[in-house]
Amino acid sequence: MPVRNEERHLAEAVRHVLGQDYPGEFELVLAVGPSADRTEQIARDLAAGLPRLTVVANPAGTIPAALNAAIKTARHALIARVDGHALLPPGYLQTAVATLTETGAADAGGVMAAAGVTTFGCAVAWAMTSKAGVGSAAFHTGGGAGPVDSVYLGVYRREAIEQAGGWDEGMLRAEDWDLNYRIRARGGQIWFTPELRVTYRPRASVRALAAQYCHYGRWRRVIVREHPETASFRYLAPPAAAGLVTAGLIAGLAGLASLVAAGPPAAQWLTAGFAIPVVYLAGVTAVGIGLARGVPAEVRFRIPLVLAVMHMAWGAGFLTSPRGLHRKSDTGVGQPDAATENAAAAGAE
Repeated sequence: MPVRNEERHLAEAVRHVLGQDYPGEFELVLAVGPSADRTEQIARDLAAGLPRLTVVANPAGTIPAALNAAIKTARHALIARVDGHALLPPGYLQTAVATLTETGAADAGGVMAAAGVTTFGCAVAWAMTSKAGVGSAAFHTGGGAGPVDSVYLGVYRREAIEQAGGWDEGMLRAEDWDLNYRIRARGGQIWFTPELRVTYRPRASVRALAAQYCHYGRWRRVIVREHPETASFRYLAPPAAAGLVTAGLIAGLAGLASLVAAGPPAAQWLTAGFAIPVVYLAGVTAVGIGLARGVPAEVRFRIPLVLAVMHMAWGAGFLTSPRGLHRKSDTGVGQPDAATENAAAAGAE
């Protein structure tokens, strides 16, 4: 479990892991990054009273570096990748191991079951489990069991991780997708099973949500650059929407300025550009409120805002992603074949 700035959720996440009714031996390794809250102290206090809990340092502070540090300390042949924001349900490990045994897969995982606590968090959770918010990814919206490109978290065969070179420490987002891509390239199978539902606590504010999805967009652009065959409507729709809305706003403002300055009539017609963001906002409002009829009104009326933040932040991140964001290196575990990122970009939450 990579953790950083997880004061609010860490103890609960640890309790859900160590409370598993798995019949075999298992341990939990926390890789703790430099935190601005009490995360490090909480981790040490927990480890002092829990013999199955080990704490290792992650001075880089990034998720893939934490995962590589943790796996070097872990003792077993199966590795369950867990998040500080995630709450494992009872029987999770047992179901995942049974799935690996039955399918022969290299990695098995399931649904990122977002569940909010606050009103805003509930709106984010709805959007994160709806095709209107995140497209058709099975690990967000569910689906039937079977082979997929990637899964949420995942329980891996250790040898598959090591043979693929471990997590790429240059991938600050989409690090699991990238590892699963390399596992699949070596002939391994990634298996989705809907029975594996992990509760996920969404970001609690507009600012945090926008930062999260901007990072997602930036790193998805890296994936599309390096693996263009993976480009799809799901990945290209947000940047297209963000580009069109931005162009409409710029054109509308230019037309408004021309109107105020009594400029040429042709320039004043640019005010029609405002129609693009207006139509977009009307669309997300209709979709959000229309599809979310079963949720409380105070949550439903926040969903259009959440959808717009997710789409625009993801799209802006995708469009502004610099070409040098992902740099090659030789860090990792096992047989490394990619990694590391400019230190200035470090800072996974």
